Amino acid sequence: MRGLRNLGNKAICMRILLLFLSFVLLMTNGFAQKKFSGDQLEQMKKTLAVEVDKHAKDIQVMVDQIFSYSELGFQETETSAFIISVLQKHGFKIEKGISGVPTAWMASWGSGSPVIALGSDVDCIPKASQQPGVAYRSPIVDGAPGHGEGHNSGQAVIIYAAIAMKEMMQKNNMSGTIRIWPGVAEELVGTKAWYIRDGYFKDVDACIFTHVSGDFTCDYGDNGGNGLVSVRFDFEGDAAHAAGAPWRGKSALDAVELMNVGWNYKREHLKPTNRSHYVVVDGGDQPNVVPSKASVWYYFRERTYEDIKANYEAGIQIANGAAMMTNTKVSYQILGTAWPGHFNKPLAETMYANIKKVGMPVWDDKDQAMARAVQQLVEAPKKDNNGKPIDGLRVKPDTIKGSVAFSWGGGSDDIADISWNVPTVVLRFPANIPGLKGHHWADAIAMATPIAHKGSLAGAKATALTLLDCFNDPTVIVEAKKYYKEVQTKDVQYKPFITEKDPPAIYLNKGIMDQYREQLKKYYYDPSKYGTYLEQLGIQYPIINK
Repeated sequence: MRGLRNLGNKAICMRILLLFLSFVLLMTNGFAQKKFSGDQLEQMKKTLAVEVDKHAKDIQVMVDQIFSYSELGFQETETSAFIISVLQKHGFKIEKGISGVPTAWMASWGSGSPVIALGSDVDCIPKASQQPGVAYRSPIVDGAPGHGEGHNSGQAVIIYAAIAMKEMMQKNNMSGTIRIWPGVAEELVGTKAWYIRDGYFKDVDACIFTHVSGDFTCDYGDNGGNGLVSVRFDFEGDAAHAAGAPWRGKSALDAVELMNVGWNYKREHLKPTNRSHYVVVDGGDQPNVVPSKASVWYYFRERTYEDIKANYEAGIQIANGAAMMTNTKVSYQILGTAWPGHFNKPLAETMYANIKKVGMPVWDDKDQAMARAVQQLVEAPKKDNNGKPIDGLRVKPDTIKGSVAFSWGGGSDDIADISWNVPTVVLRFPANIPGLKGHHWADAIAMATPIAHKGSLAGAKATALTLLDCFNDPTVIVEAKKYYKEVQTKDVQYKPFITEKDPPAIYLNKGIMDQYREQLKKYYYDPSKYGTYLEQLGIQYPIINK
């Protein structure tokens, strides 16, 4: 009996020891931080905001530099090299070529938990080349790409927030890890699902993402956007002389046109939340040859995974039917994918509290004149979709919003794939003009002007303050993960559209950039000679009329 009691006591002691070791592990590898009082934390936020302010010039240079590169998705070579050089200078370790994408990378600094990832997109828009600060059509290089989405601004927001936070962490002996990554080819929704597939976020505790906007806010829950599958259908037939023996040919172009006719008839029987569109990327070589090859590229968008999948499968079915009608063969490849978004409530509430602390930038008369001229140029509506007036730049941060009750559908962003795997918040910072069309050359007008510089600086401050909360208030991450598990993923589980057999489409846009890169190089921003890109281009901001 005594032996049994001794064995029992030893077992109890072992359990106590294991519990103690687990506690120590949690405190060292979990969210243990040096504790600061509420007053101390508020003072640290004031100090951190001042430190970010000291990087105002750096932010302006990065915004202008990336704007001048004007690189399309998967071809952001100059952009990535420049950003990497800045991060390495500030002590970040870089893993290049993640997920097999040459222009993608993951930067890391620090050690231990929590691990906070910061991301923003870097690619631009076809045929959107435009001189900044000029309120009429004035391309830098006619026909070339340009930043008609404003992605040139986001990396400056997260990088200089991270650098300021890193310096504070070093001074105050804080633990934690900062990761920084680029949204390569976001316009093609071409990489973030691949990052998830390949495990680059498996140890991340939370993700802060930033995107340019005319507002200053963040939302949570279902934001009303669509997810999508981007897929190219390639038809193969047989050539023949189009006049001499057309009956001997099998036209791949006929198959493409029949597929498009079939899909357009299908639209009548789709939900009103559907958004689907296509471009013919190869329609043959010349009219006197029956096209032996032709391709069409579709985006199938919907509000739920199930509906996206159904439309994708319907597209495949219609493509097979077109191939049968024309006696051709068809194959297809996924080029991009995004889930519908769902974002984290505790992170959004933390971020929004910091947005209110930072406040909107102070716009001067020139900024407002520029904004109103561009709004008039694009015939902006009088009110936005939420009923807010559109009249120049906004002077107050927008309100925070939760899940939409209903949405007719809309745009997509592959940050959603990360949001379904890691608690994620999207900061929308005020570096562009409200009421623009989106994906248009006019959206580039403000993106290397004081509007973009001031808005990006404000975004960097809000990001830095939120980082400070994540690293010093354990409840932020705990509550974020609780929302993620108990609300967001309670009834919906992430299912990727891609498999291990789907490579990233890194060849896309290469031909376009090869055509324009040498011409664009003549206009790359040189901060060693010019204070701003406007100065380099000789633009007296703002230019309202011709």
